[in-house]
Amino acid sequence: MNYQETVNWMFKQLPMYQHQGKSAYKVDLSNTLLLAKHLNHPQRFFKSIHIAGTNGKGSTSHMLASVLQEAGYKVGLYTSPHLKDFRERIKINGKEVSKQFVIGFIKRNLSFFKQNELSFFEMTVGMAFDYFSKQKVDIAIIEVGLGGRLDSTNIITPEVSVITNIGFDHTQFLGTTYQAIASEKAGIIKPNIPVVIGETQKETKDVFINTAKKNASEIYFADQLVTQNFKSDLKGSYQKHNIKTVVQSIKVLNTQKRFKISDNELIQGLKNVTKNTTLKGRWQVLQEQPKIICDTAHNKEGLTYVMRQLGEEKFDALHMVFGVVNDKDLDSILPILPIHARYYFCKPDIPRGMDVNKLREKFVSNGFKGQCYMTVNEALNSAKQNSKAEDLIYVGGSTFVVAEII
Repeated sequence: MNYQETVNWMFKQLPMYQHQGKSAYKVDLSNTLLLAKHLNHPQRFFKSIHIAGTNGKGSTSHMLASVLQEAGYKVGLYTSPHLKDFRERIKINGKEVSKQFVIGFIKRNLSFFKQNELSFFEMTVGMAFDYFSKQKVDIAIIEVGLGGRLDSTNIITPEVSVITNIGFDHTQFLGTTYQAIASEKAGIIKPNIPVVIGETQKETKDVFINTAKKNASEIYFADQLVTQNFKSDLKGSYQKHNIKTVVQSIKVLNTQKRFKISDNELIQGLKNVTKNTTLKGRWQVLQEQPKIICDTAHNKEGLTYVMRQLGEEKFDALHMVFGVVNDKDLDSILPILPIHARYYFCKPDIPRGMDVNKLREKFVSNGFKGQCYMTVNEALNSAKQNSKAEDLIYVGGSTFVVAEII
């Protein structure tokens, strides 16, 4: 198989959550542990930082990787989902894993994958860990895919565990209360490993404190401890929380004597995230006149920050290119969205994408105005045609909507 055939084969294996949804969720780590054993436990041969949370874990992962790169370390970065190419998920110092490694890894382990019916995500985690081990990274930043306790990444023993925040997302797996979701995310807290919590929330604070206590883990609430303001090239207003989380995580890492990151390296790392890691889709300005902004925020908490920042922009008219996945709780996000904007409804090109007519119907019945388009690009082109130079176009609602126009 060539590279594209290899990736296509992976996508077709036991369901890929991003595409299929609930049927892809696994209830234990037995497959991942089996794979790790088959690969000679690659996760034991590199140091790591483990990052969970409802929002901000991708940005936080990229910021941490950037800071550690500035400090001269060889840094692995594992994140999901990808926007354009599968290889975005696995990087070292901002450089994507080679096509040859992807092809070779699947080819070498193909019979094992088939025999044990491994899922797309399990194979990908195994690939990342194998790559980081073989490339002898100094440290790898590992982003949780979904939840924490049962996520395939949760076989590592990191230097520090990080939980950014808790919000309502993936409630069909993780629970319908903040406390239940926090318990799942707290599953990444390991015995005697310090944990950094990004945002203190009264509903979840005790869950984290109690889990940390049970594990004899020191716990740090970043928003209460970091008072200095740092700037980043990631311009979303919501990044201020992620920056504090990163600053506190670096402080904890520095106390362990295995790593040494100076204040200047921290500052430079935060300022050069996109250059160092090639992160895209976070409050990204695609053009001016009319200004086009895209953002991957897709749930109530994330969209609240983004819509607030959108409200601070100066424009004559607002055009919203908007699509979601079919398990999205629209009732939770409709009150946040600007009702006087003109909407261009679209369906991201994945099986999980919400039918565009169903999406428009829900919006229109709540007083919004807009038209349906067959593809994201059609919607964006129409928005451009209908916009004047002083207008603003926003593209979002789902990572998969943003992926199609970047």
